[in-house]
Amino acid sequence: MQISPFRIEEYMGKYEFAARYLLSSSDAESQTIQEILALEPGAHDAFLNHWCGYTESPGAPWLRDVLATMYSQISPDQLVVLSAAEEAIFVFYHALLTPQDHAIVETPCYESALTVPKSTGAAVSEWRRNAANAWAHDFSALESLVRPTTRAIYINSPHNPTGLLMPPDIFRRVLDLAARHGIYVFSDEVYRELEHDPTTRLPAACDLYERALSLGSVSKTYGLPGLRLGWLACRDASILQKIISFKHYTTICASAPSEFLTAVAFRHRQKFIGRSLQIVLRNLPQLSAFFSRHADLFEWTPPNASTIGFVRFKPAQDVQSFCERLVREAGVLLLPGTVYDEPRHIRFGYGRRNMPESLAHLESWLATFP
Repeated sequence: MQISPFRIEEYMGKYEFAARYLLSSSDAESQTIQEILALEPGAHDAFLNHWCGYTESPGAPWLRDVLATMYSQISPDQLVVLSAAEEAIFVFYHALLTPQDHAIVETPCYESALTVPKSTGAAVSEWRRNAANAWAHDFSALESLVRPTTRAIYINSPHNPTGLLMPPDIFRRVLDLAARHGIYVFSDEVYRELEHDPTTRLPAACDLYERALSLGSVSKTYGLPGLRLGWLACRDASILQKIISFKHYTTICASAPSEFLTAVAFRHRQKFIGRSLQIVLRNLPQLSAFFSRHADLFEWTPPNASTIGFVRFKPAQDVQSFCERLVREAGVLLLPGTVYDEPRHIRFGYGRRNMPESLAHLESWLATFP
């Protein structure tokens, strides 16, 4: 297996833990273990007495019971718990694809969604969206990419990095297209339940199509990335078994403490959703006002979900150099779009409580910007 360097994670790893002001973070504000345990009487003592042995490879049954409540057509045995969304992406592609296969990936995207299928030897085509038409989906372009050997289509809604929802009609047409050709759909839904208007929420893909796999994670909407837990929900038993078999070569099972804490948190997940939504709806108008004040430098298609947005940087200079100079001189971290193969864009994050402070430091630094 040959795989490219993970540019997003390498860039964040270089600066994230040194920068004082994180203005590109993709997750919502996190919480402490104490705050999670305080959600239920007796949870603290139960956690201290929780057995730290191996867990079941598909995930603890009592955790899958909780996660299944997020879906309308999924039973607990149709869920596989994994060690974060990244493992889910990795094991899905490697369990499914061979060098004789073809996959289609909606781009720009979280980089591993594109690089991991390539590492299997499969052919990979990009269903690429662009800023010129406000990141609209060209469904006819997707149709033209389908081959007899197409085994998987990767989609992401709410979308990283634009923070935009896929329109409902496009979403259903993608699933219908996949059904006509017997293609698996990997639906990255890690920002689901953080739509800025909850009435715009799309159904989970796994509830609509038997060969759709819905990816969930504790990291983004719920702000618990340190638990390193994700899951896949699907009604196709054969692909889930392949994923479990491949997982035996990666992590075997999830962390027992993380499973316990996730189950507690998700029995109260509406509190996490409400908290995250309150933060993003407070921060988003301030960020939009900032872009209005600096319209000579920035423009964007305003996001309607998640904690992130993708902003065009107007000056004719290198985006990565701009971001690196900013973090060195002001301690403010932005993510250059070069890691998404979008060299004129920057990812902003607005899911943290201190975003206004981070934004103020950026604005002060811009006053000295030539």
